[in-house]
Parts: sequence; C-alpha cells; structure tokens
Amino acid sequence: MEYNCKEFKVGKCEGEKLVDGETIPLVLNPRGIEEREVKSLVSALKENKEWFEQMIIKNSAVLLRGFDVRNAEEFNDIVDVCGWEDIRYVGPAPRTHIYKRIWTANEGPLSEFIYYHHEMVLIKEHPKKVILFCEVPPPEGGETPFVPSFKVAERMIEEFPEAVKEMEEKGLMYTFTALSKNNTGSMRGRGWEDAFQTSDRQEAERRAKALGMDMEWLPDGGVKTILVPRQLTRVFEGRKGRKMWFNTVVGMHGKELSSATMADGTLIADEVVKRCGEIIEEESIQFKWEKGDVLFLDNMALLHGRRPSLPPRRVLVATCK
Repeated sequence: MEYNCKEFKVGKCEGEKLVDGETIPLVLNPRGIEEREVKSLVSALKENKEWFEQMIIKNSAVLLRGFDVRNAEEFNDIVDVCGWEDIRYVGPAPRTHIYKRIWTANEGPLSEFIYYHHEMVLIKEHPKKVILFCEVPPPEGGETPFVPSFKVAERMIEEFPEAVKEMEEKGLMYTFTALSKNNTGSMRGRGWEDAFQTSDRQEAERRAKALGMDMEWLPDGGVKTILVPRQLTRVFEGRKGRKMWFNTVVGMHGKELSSATMADGTLIADEVVKRCGEIIEEESIQFKWEKGDVLFLDNMALLHGRRPSLPPRRVLVATCK
C-alpha cells in the first residue's frame, strides 16, 4: 500500500517507530498553508476515505499534525466525514459529553498513569477506531503512549509458552467494582448509574447482561461486575493474521477494584503478569501531543494509555465501529 496521496505530505514525529516494516504512527501533514484549514482537511478526508482507512489498518496509527483544528466542533466534523458509525463508550472512566460524538478522555487525576489497554476490550462489541484530539497540550508529561499488540503476544508466547497456552485454553475471568456514585478523584471512578445510564437496578442488570456481564450488588450500593469467559488473544481480519494480546490482565490483575484470573478461578502467576508489563513498556511508542493533533488508533491492533501529566491537559475522544 502506497503512502502517496496528493492532499497530504508524509511527515515525522518524535518517538515514532518502525515495527515490522510499518511506521507507527504514520504522520500526515498539510501540503501547504491553505491545506491547513479544517475545511480543506475535511474535504481531503472525504475524497480519500478508503485510502485513509487502509492507512490506519496498515500502520495501526495515523497522526494528522499541522492542521488548524481548534475545538470539539471541528473535531466532530473530522470524525463525521470518515463515515464510521458511532459506538458509545462503556467502562469505568469518568467522561463528559462535549458535542455530538465528542467526549472528554478519561477525567481521572492527571497525576495517575492510565494503564495500557484496548478500548472496551471486555465488552462484546469494541470500537474499531479510537480518535483523539489535543485541544490543550500538557506542559509536561501527559503522553498517550501506544503499543503494537502483536509484539506483546509474540514475546509472551516465546517467553511463557505453557502459561499462555493454559490461559488460551481456559479463558479469562475479570471482576470489577463500580462505585455507587461517580468519583472523579479516581481514573476508574465512574459510578454504576452513569456507566449503565440508568438508576434502575433491574434495567442496569439487563444492560449488563447484554454487554456480557454478570452483576453482584454490594452492601455499600456499588456493584461487582463479573466478565467470563474472555479470550487472551484475538486475530482480526485484515491485520496480517497477527495474534493480538487482546486482554487487560496486567491492568486488572490484583488491583483494589479489579481482578484477573483464569476462567476456572486459577490464579495467574505474578511473575508472568510482571514480565508482561515489562514487555508492554519495552514495546511502547511514547507519543507526545502538540496542539491541534488528531490521532487515529486502530483499536484492534494497539494498546494505549496515558502518562501522568502536569495541568492543564485537554484531550477529546470519539469511538467508532
């Protein structure tokens, strides 16, 4: 697949990596001053929809940099023109709706590290694309690093073949506790009413079941969600048959509000989880934000996270099927 497109110029960014012949992220810049305008960008995306989507799948991440994208309304225009159906976020992260398809990214404390994950990895239907827009870049820190998931799978299979085989065969079980009310002091502080968009327990149970979750109500008004069985790895069409490390074992294993075990309750060895975390970090691409950046991530192929940051930092998000 050729990078050539008359409306864009291929650029570079700090931290990009060449992984198995692919540049991650692929940076696309405007060809000239007039092409910096959002209306020109929207027009270029409209005329090159198929090519642009192929670039996302081929390179796993595409960064539009150097365009004059200023706010949620313009970001929404960019998302809309791509023609992908919206998918509503389901998960523990506190978020605020901003405009049409646009939400804030995780509003948990900027001092906390949001661990690497595929968006909505535990839900039956996952977004294929996560699109991020930097409205206010952080003065220090606040990177959104991402990781080629197939590299993690390759290295884990090489280092822990028996453990990976057992997890593959048995499947995984996760538990997560949703609070009774929102707590924006936590990056996982979304209350169950907000998460399920209802204050009716029976309706919440129905919606949870539709998402593939079981629920246990807790004495303090919170709820424990149970997700079982879940796969360790996945292979998605159009991505070279690669086995993706499509799970959140490291992010949920042994945490205060969550757990990750094998589906039959067998514990996952601490050393396996620890080494997996090290591999993920070793394979990470440390992407730094600039004002106006629009980053398209292939959610099937990349884990992503958020580094601790000094304020202010404002990144908006849209998720698409």
